[in-house]
Amino acid sequence: MFVEILFYAFAAVLLVSGLTVITSRNPVYSALSLVLCFVTSAALWLLIEAEFLAIVLVLVYVGAVMVLFLFVVMMLNVNVERVRSGFTRHVWLGVLVTLLVIGEIVGVVVARQLGVDPTRGGVPLAPGYSNTTELGVALFTRFAYPIELAAMLLLVAIVAAIALTMRKRRGLRVQDISAQVAVRASERIRIVKMDAERPQ
Repeated sequence: MFVEILFYAFAAVLLVSGLTVITSRNPVYSALSLVLCFVTSAALWLLIEAEFLAIVLVLVYVGAVMVLFLFVVMMLNVNVERVRSGFTRHVWLGVLVTLLVIGEIVGVVVARQLGVDPTRGGVPLAPGYSNTTELGVALFTRFAYPIELAAMLLLVAIVAAIALTMRKRRGLRVQDISAQVAVRASERIRIVKMDAERPQ
């Protein structure tokens, strides 16, 4: 009973934070709301005893991906009004996806009411079972190459984000290395001779 209460509480927070992501006018607030979505999703993972996935969700998405999102949002100077001007053109797609998700949720609820239990027939896990060990064995044996490919894609994304933030802007002061190296000490330093004064 207590687990169900926690599930509905976390689900409510997840829905509210998800709506805040798409309705907030400030992109930074949207990114912070997405952080709350990830943390709440990690709590839901913990409820089904998937501790490793919950930790990875917090460390990877909240600790790395969302920091990258915030850097991109704050450094690109995105014109929010211009982006939102074409929002109404894609409303039909959002409505379609929303209806599909609602249909899936209603289908699961109706199936449960009819007596269809998707968890029935599951093999109980041993007391010493570790999903972290099973995931590690799977990732580093059968899925080693896809993991390496995903790492390369993330590296390309980071390089692309840095390249986007380093574009030229008006009034932006940049460092001229050649001018700094070519400077002479006589142009920068002036020696002033003063008579020594006795302290009062």
